[in-house]
Amino acid sequence: MSTFTRKLILGERVMYADGAGPVNCVFTVSVRGEISQEKLRHALNTVQAKHPLLQARIVWKRGRPYFVGGDVGEIPVRVLERKAGDDWQKVTEVEWGLPFDVVKGPLARVVWVRSETVSELVLVCPHCICDGATGVTLMREILLVLDRPEEPIGSYSVFGSVKEIIPRSLLADRGARIRAYLRSLGLRILFSLRPIRKTGEEGKSYVIRWRLDEGMSGALIERCRSEDVTVHAAFCVALLGAYKEVKKDGSKNKVICPVDIRRYVREIRKDMMFAFAPIVELSNTEIEGFWEQCRQLRKGLAEKIDTIKAYELLLHSEYYHPVAKKLIRWLCSDAGSHDFTFSNMGRLDIPEEYETFSVEAVYSPTVAFPWRNPTTVVVSSFRRQMEFAYVSNNGFLSYSEAMAIKERAMEVLIDVVVQPVDAG
Repeated sequence: MSTFTRKLILGERVMYADGAGPVNCVFTVSVRGEISQEKLRHALNTVQAKHPLLQARIVWKRGRPYFVGGDVGEIPVRVLERKAGDDWQKVTEVEWGLPFDVVKGPLARVVWVRSETVSELVLVCPHCICDGATGVTLMREILLVLDRPEEPIGSYSVFGSVKEIIPRSLLADRGARIRAYLRSLGLRILFSLRPIRKTGEEGKSYVIRWRLDEGMSGALIERCRSEDVTVHAAFCVALLGAYKEVKKDGSKNKVICPVDIRRYVREIRKDMMFAFAPIVELSNTEIEGFWEQCRQLRKGLAEKIDTIKAYELLLHSEYYHPVAKKLIRWLCSDAGSHDFTFSNMGRLDIPEEYETFSVEAVYSPTVAFPWRNPTTVVVSSFRRQMEFAYVSNNGFLSYSEAMAIKERAMEVLIDVVVQPVDAG
């Protein structure tokens, strides 16, 4: 077991919500074929041995949470008999609200919804150690070792401080440190002047799932390519427009999109666990025409991504810990200036066929955030089909409103895909 102590980065601390309640990321695959308990245990132990954060617990020191590596025991597996095809969805809703014993660890668990021919493996981790890319990595490795127990998956060492992955030149830059301090001071002043109070009623979290079949998924990709836009832009434009139609004056015409930090920080490999993601904010323009709106949004996304300075974000975050508690309280009490968060995971890097089983479906991961505005839309692609998960809370956005937004957005996408290319 890996022994280490590392303070949670601000982004990790926010996803942990300072332990105020569970913020769990739930990732599920459906497998056809025989799975043995012994092979599953071996696979989980192998994956746990690779990733230091799966060997960690969370303790508080000097008023801040720390990851502490050590002997935390094996990743637990709860076995349920599979009686219906949607049993895993009921498990997901339970797992959202089921806290981890973070002081004891480990920070992961699996629910095995089992039948003789088909099983769902439900992987649950606190969001502070797991983003969507991490969930894909962990599930891919679990399935690989489950199929081929002797297959090596490598290892890596955890960094002891975020400063270890920030270039020395930036750490030594006095101007950068001063800017970080002044921004943190500005946040302290902002939160001291801004009253934080709970508004609205607490409600029940829900998820709406749907998929586009292989034909429509392929047609959408091809149409976006012919229009010189990204599928991501098309989704954002359709969802923002649908939100505005349904919510009318309640719409803010803004979507938040997380960006995988691994694109910018070379020290964080693709197969390493990490949970901090920079974000960009996007809006629909008033320009006429769906595809032209997509082109404008794509342009805005590219421009904002180009300005991301990931190392500076990591450096600045170290100065924001004094306002972390107020930031978390603000997220829990303020609806923010956006309509929803949108995450496009693209084609998932998980094989469809193995020697001893096949993966029938991979479901987009979900998190039931405790924020005042928890609305999140996640889309991923597997077996050439796009699968969506729309998560919110009926205390903020009613289930019927979310269904209306989903239906209208899909209507728009289908309409523009089947239109002739020269229809404008």
